[in-house]
Amino acid sequence: MTVEMWLLAVSAPLLPAIVAVSSRYGDKVSTLCHRAVAWLLRLVRGGVCARRTHAFVFSSCTHGNVHSVLETFDLYADAHASAAIGPETGEVLDDVVKRVRPSRVLELGTHCGYSSVRVLRLLPPAGRLVTVELDPLTADLGEEIILVAGFKHAQFQVLTSSSGEVIPTLHSVLEPAQKSSDGFSLVLMDHDAQQYLPDLLALEEEELLCSSGCSVLLINRRQRAEDLREILDHVRVRSDCFCVKMERPCIVEIFYQKNMEGI
Repeated sequence: MTVEMWLLAVSAPLLPAIVAVSSRYGDKVSTLCHRAVAWLLRLVRGGVCARRTHAFVFSSCTHGNVHSVLETFDLYADAHASAAIGPETGEVLDDVVKRVRPSRVLELGTHCGYSSVRVLRLLPPAGRLVTVELDPLTADLGEEIILVAGFKHAQFQVLTSSSGEVIPTLHSVLEPAQKSSDGFSLVLMDHDAQQYLPDLLALEEEELLCSSGCSVLLINRRQRAEDLREILDHVRVRSDCFCVKMERPCIVEIFYQKNMEGI
């Protein structure tokens, strides 16, 4: 049974109630239902994709060899749908990591662990990655791939939660010395584009963006400008502390610095 057929089977008994509520409340309910179904579809498809990708990478790569793990991901993606961002976007990510040289990185959207591995291999010995994944199974599979690539738990932490729930708790993940000063100097957003702006605002409010400079990378999987319009409009209005540093169809870098105009 395909994912779409499964969703139809599950949602069919609810159709009369949905129709009744929609006829009474109109477009607002219709939009809400559409978003809920789209979210569920992304979640289920993501889990299926993660399982298949994990099985191939785990069985085909050389364990403990980070380059073999990434090459196996790319080999799988050549012939199958994959949640991995791929080598082209991955190289852009590499360039940003090398330029920023972060010691603390936050990733929202672990998926199959591909981006996590790319980032971890470029961090300094004391560097650390915190990666967040909503789906528990996908989080477990991604964590196993990171371990297969040769990284230790001291170098990363996988948190299973929604981004909105986890952001207020991230101070406890950082070392005490980091708690009252700098936060993350690199943030990678690759989860739900509708959450990019709320999560950016929450990170700023919680003072989790490094005040001396933080690059925030926005993955645009569908390569549709409208998917990032809301957050980019906000960034351009907030020129006192935000700017768009790099903009490509698949990935956008925005830069945050507290009191940017005064520097």
